[in-house]
Amino acid sequence: MSELTMPSFGADMDSGLLQEWLVKQGDPVSKGDIVAVIETHKGAIDMEVFQSGTVRALLVEPGTRVKVGMPIADIDDGASAPASGASASEPAPQHTSDKTAVSTPALQRSQDRVKASPLARRLAENAAIPLQDLQGSGPDGAIIAVDVNAAIAGSDPGAAVPKPPDRSAMRQAIDAAMTRSNREIPHYYLATTIDLQAASQWLAAFNLEQEPDQQLLITVLLHKAVAVALRDNPEFNGFYIENHFQPSPDIHLATAISLRGGGLITPAIRYADQLTLPEMMDKMRDLTLRVRRGGLRSSEMSDAGITVSGMGERGVETVFGVIYPPQVAIIGLGKPELRPWVIDNTVQARLLVNISLAADHRVSDGRQGAKLLRSINKLLQQPECL
Repeated sequence: MSELTMPSFGADMDSGLLQEWLVKQGDPVSKGDIVAVIETHKGAIDMEVFQSGTVRALLVEPGTRVKVGMPIADIDDGASAPASGASASEPAPQHTSDKTAVSTPALQRSQDRVKASPLARRLAENAAIPLQDLQGSGPDGAIIAVDVNAAIAGSDPGAAVPKPPDRSAMRQAIDAAMTRSNREIPHYYLATTIDLQAASQWLAAFNLEQEPDQQLLITVLLHKAVAVALRDNPEFNGFYIENHFQPSPDIHLATAISLRGGGLITPAIRYADQLTLPEMMDKMRDLTLRVRRGGLRSSEMSDAGITVSGMGERGVETVFGVIYPPQVAIIGLGKPELRPWVIDNTVQARLLVNISLAADHRVSDGRQGAKLLRSINKLLQQPECL
């Protein structure tokens, strides 16, 4: 038996609102299944389960705010579900009988053979919206509450839809995390200018052979170079917890995505060093879309061992970031632009970018930081190897 607890999606989160269960008591679940939707100041996050087993009890009703670390469900890791009433203690109130049942792993097809969560079905029924007319954005294309609310808003501009993330709450959470970072983490900063001419020329040739929707942006090469460079510089990829550095076994790169209404979210590009450039481009597009419409997975909000923050689209030449605890480093990407550059004693116009590093002096030093920046530079001079 193991407890499923309210996860933390960052140092700035102390509680979450359980918006919707996507499983019921007795359902088998497998590692990676989405079992619930958690509302935070960053928006709605799809919560994954990290062990296989059977849902023995749902301990919290939808609509309840729960502190991080508190149990919200019991998962039996045995091969079969317990018989009804077998629990030594009565579980908390479960879904009421009028809610549609859910099946393996988290959702089921109803009589009309449309995949939808219980809350989505109830919302659609109340609004008289046919589920078969909707496009699902949930697991395996299932229709979830956000899809129905989008349809309601589209058909009736005055209809009630879930409020977007509270910007004041998001701002307060960011303030708290950044204040903690400056108070607890001894930052040091390094920056360098990198010649992107070779990368730009390679990218132009690559894009000539692609359809418009498959073309790459220069930021993809920058992110991939950072990810690959971390293989030989592991002291920048991990977490400082309980006075010790814990290196991350994999390279999950958080990328800062701004919200149209203000604020930002930093979901992870998982296994970033192993992705091809087109795969990374697709992943970045997908994350941007899901950040702005909802549907991020819990692993995408908690696994990143380092953050990359780019402000180039806003015309910023150099970014000096603040480390997001418990991470130990952040990379800043400025705006790639043509500038004068000396090559063989002659001044030429070259595409340049400023890249900065803010790192935790408890874990690394300036010599190691300079090595990381040199590694990134070297990779960008050989873009065909990325």
